[in-house]
Amino acid sequence: MKEGLLVGVLNLQFNQVIMFLIGGLLIYLAIAKEYEPSLLLPIGFGAILCNIPLSSAVGDAGFLTLLYNAGIATELFPVLIFIAVGAMIDFKPLIASPFMLFFGAAAQFGIFATMLVALATGMFTLPEAASIGIIGAADGPTSIYVAKEFAQNYLGPISVAAYSYMSLVPIIQPPVIRLLTTKSERKIRMKYAQVHVPKIVEILFPIVITIISGVIAPMSVALIGALMFGNLIRVCGVLERLSQSAQNELANLVTILLGITIGSTMSADAFLNSKTLMIMGMGLVAFIFDTAGGVLFAKFLNLFLKNKVNPMIGAAGISAFPMSGRVVQKIATEEDPTNFILMQAMSANVAGQLGSVVAGSMILALVPLFM
Repeated sequence: MKEGLLVGVLNLQFNQVIMFLIGGLLIYLAIAKEYEPSLLLPIGFGAILCNIPLSSAVGDAGFLTLLYNAGIATELFPVLIFIAVGAMIDFKPLIASPFMLFFGAAAQFGIFATMLVALATGMFTLPEAASIGIIGAADGPTSIYVAKEFAQNYLGPISVAAYSYMSLVPIIQPPVIRLLTTKSERKIRMKYAQVHVPKIVEILFPIVITIISGVIAPMSVALIGALMFGNLIRVCGVLERLSQSAQNELANLVTILLGITIGSTMSADAFLNSKTLMIMGMGLVAFIFDTAGGVLFAKFLNLFLKNKVNPMIGAAGISAFPMSGRVVQKIATEEDPTNFILMQAMSANVAGQLGSVVAGSMILALVPLFM
């Protein structure tokens, strides 16, 4: 009995203690700072569970391993999360201002730039570099989906980086935006014309987008299809109970399971190494490149537009919805309390959600061609 009670203590290693601290840090950020608490807290606790010596939570019969095999290895959890996200998103501002799709595309620059940087270090293979680059999508489910295909050994740090930096968008984006724009540019006003979107257009939008995206990039069907199915439930008008269930019960349940399962991949041996530090660092670079790419694209368009756009709108083109749109409006209000560009920012933010999925699908389709 003594041996059974002491076996954990006798097998405890220093690197596992470090992982306890890292897990504790994630839990602290979730509770004290409210940084993406619904994900960072279960991820942090999952990291603690998997690093306890001889833990019964992992292994062939461990419930975390069973969850991983059922939800991550099969890509089920990311797909279910996308159904919930789709049910939460209102695409009407984007439908009313389709021009904002360009900002959603431009803000994916960080994905491909970071992928090239990771590849240039010589530390990562092309699939691994692509998985690191996708952190720049600012889209946790897409990051998990791609990492599971190309870099399962780095699933933990990639997922943690994606969700951590998403929660830090209000800290990461403002300095980049201010560095690349002038005060007068940040004060640019944009007219917003209220456009009535017919119900039939709302219903057709997710169907048409799914077909077009699927035909162009078949690898996108799982994610874009799930996203648009969730949105169709929302807008159809006859499935209000299912829409509310997707937005609440489904989202909450899958978020808990997804978070703690991701945490279970953060074993000390897999997490504490130089490559993990590189992944975390390049994840930050990806977010910075995304923000910069969107802002610079907007500034470039202003060279040709009669009615100038506020360059900060470009920064809202990342997929961190709705945080990025709110950040842009907050900065605009700080510069001019009467300047309201929230609707345009949210339109670009929604476009970024679509752009991240398409970008992830492009990586899934193109990377194997170069291997």
